[in-house]
Amino acid sequence: QVQLVESGGGLVQAGDSLRLSCTASGRAFGSYFMGWFRQAPGKEREFVAGISSTGRSTYYGSSVSGRFTISRKNNQKTIDLQMNNLEPEDTAVYYCAADLQVFPGRDPTKYDYWGQGTQVTVSS
Repeated sequence: QVQLVESGGGLVQAGDSLRLSCTASGRAFGSYFMGWFRQAPGKEREFVAGISSTGRSTYYGSSVSGRFTISRKNNQKTIDLQMNNLEPEDTAVYYCAADLQVFPGRDPTKYDYWGQGTQVTVSS
């Protein structure tokens, strides 16, 4: 099992940058595919970015591609999400997720482990 804790959320203005972090505890962090999801009020949970267990492969949602970058440090059991050129539409609670599948994909129901979420609010 793995426990996940997100940090780094906050209130920023449109065009600003923000960096989210997710710290894991538990065993075998380097075996997990890691993802970031977000959920805005009244909307479904949306895939933002994902990274393979080795960090060699990354995946992005169409709405954030080119603006967000996911990375991981297995020796520190962390993943980060660098968010640039933020837009009001990026406002949501951001969740870190993990799964032992090689590529669980963009469906949140495929992920077994979740953090509690961190709020990101982008004002116009």
